[in-house]
Amino acid sequence: MSQAANTVIAATGDFVLPFDIAKAGVRGRLVRLDLASARALSAHALPEPAARIVGEALALSALLGTALKLDGRLTVQTKAHGPLDLVAADYYGEDPDHEDGAKERGVRGHARLDQARFDALQNPDFTQLLGQGSMAITIEPRRGGNTYQGIVALSPEGIAASAEIYFTQSEQLPTVIRLAAAPLYLAGDKQPHWRAAGIMLQMTPESAKPGAAPEDMQTSDDWQRLSLILKTVEDLELLDVSLAPETVLWRLFHEDEVMVQPALPIAFRCDCAPERIAQVLKSYAPDERATLADPDGMIRARCEFCGATHEIAPASL
Repeated sequence: MSQAANTVIAATGDFVLPFDIAKAGVRGRLVRLDLASARALSAHALPEPAARIVGEALALSALLGTALKLDGRLTVQTKAHGPLDLVAADYYGEDPDHEDGAKERGVRGHARLDQARFDALQNPDFTQLLGQGSMAITIEPRRGGNTYQGIVALSPEGIAASAEIYFTQSEQLPTVIRLAAAPLYLAGDKQPHWRAAGIMLQMTPESAKPGAAPEDMQTSDDWQRLSLILKTVEDLELLDVSLAPETVLWRLFHEDEVMVQPALPIAFRCDCAPERIAQVLKSYAPDERATLADPDGMIRARCEFCGATHEIAPASL
């Protein structure tokens, strides 16, 4: 395995590591979230099966957002009929010109769970938690370009399988994805510290024959071999911060010439702000705003993503 010029070894957590297997016409990314995923999930008191799905959505948003080199926002959102009827994960691209100072790449997540319906289940799997529904991937560039949204039906096999269907239908590029999320319990801390990770392989458009259908590209010997190898990676290999990501890639693809690109740092990031909430409230009629205020006249709005409570004074409206 080789590294691109000026490449540094990836950090053990909170990064996306791009890589290429050029001879096979395949590109890939490996994401591992540690502090970022722990912070994102600390704002939500979710049972473990539900938190695991949110963690996987966070990892997927980072994989997709960095692959697009997006300077705006990418959202992975599921809507379903089960107890976990809403999951949303946002990836924010790097923004060096932000009005409040430079902003780094980041992720945040949110979920809505019907606790009573969840409690009626025993050891629920993905299908029981979400049921029938859809996954939407929304791309919002910050500069230029139009907002794009692709929607696919949820696969009963999970978030990764749903994303693979999205790429087959929307991008028409064979894609294989593995996602993982798990809690880490530290001594003296009753709250879990969530980690999330994932790895993705995708055929490059240049490697596809003109006019070839996705099912034809999937018959490539190299693609079949590499995608089968990827499916052997274990959750622990993806999540273990003591295991260098380059070691994971070496274990999987040591027979191939893998070129590792510079690692991209990822942090927790939430762009909620009282100014934005105030702008929304200004569109309300005064009597409607009055019903939202607390006895002291202040309107308090809690961000569903980071858990911060913003106080809006009547005078500002």
